[in-house]
Amino acid sequence: MCHYSTIAAAALMRAPPRPGGARRKPRPKRPYAVRKPSAYRPTRSGDLVQIDTLDIRPLPGVILKHFTARDRRLLLRRPAVGTQATSASAARFLEAVVARMPFPVRAIQVDGGSEFQGSFEEACKARGILLFVLPPHSPKLNGHVERRRRTHVEEFSDFYDGELTVGPLNRALREWEAYYNAERPHQSLGWLSPMEYLAEQRLGAAS
Repeated sequence: MCHYSTIAAAALMRAPPRPGGARRKPRPKRPYAVRKPSAYRPTRSGDLVQIDTLDIRPLPGVILKHFTARDRRLLLRRPAVGTQATSASAARFLEAVVARMPFPVRAIQVDGGSEFQGSFEEACKARGILLFVLPPHSPKLNGHVERRRRTHVEEFSDFYDGELTVGPLNRALREWEAYYNAERPHQSLGWLSPMEYLAEQRLGAAS
């Protein structure tokens, strides 16, 4: 009797659900951003500008948001610091990037962070800038701007000794940005600075 009861109980048992077995809800469709088409190839400065954010923790309990935009072909960069990484602050950063880049920005590539939705997405659409969003868990596809984090730490953060507030930090960043873009040589650019390399590009195109 006990033997048959055990068999009957075993027949009623169900295996526990496997982790991740439940169907995931589909991601909401972005109104403007798309995956970068495989046929899209940046050939000119401004054809693909990568933008990313980084948390900066200069003091316990103090968190600042570091925005960086980097041109895919030229290595030219535009950094800024804010107190929040929201779509509104990202949209304001976009305005600064467009105004300060020495060439038209035609396409931007970002990860799927919420700061690159909403107001930021609307600002790209209003300006006619293509917006490419990376697939989930693929930061390496934004590797050019990701690698600049180390440069930021080694060449700016490690030597900065001013006030750790947004105003002074941004003023110091603008000074460093001017040096980085106009004077710092890069091996990949034939030991020219980004602006020197851009000048040679334009000279070659005009001749």
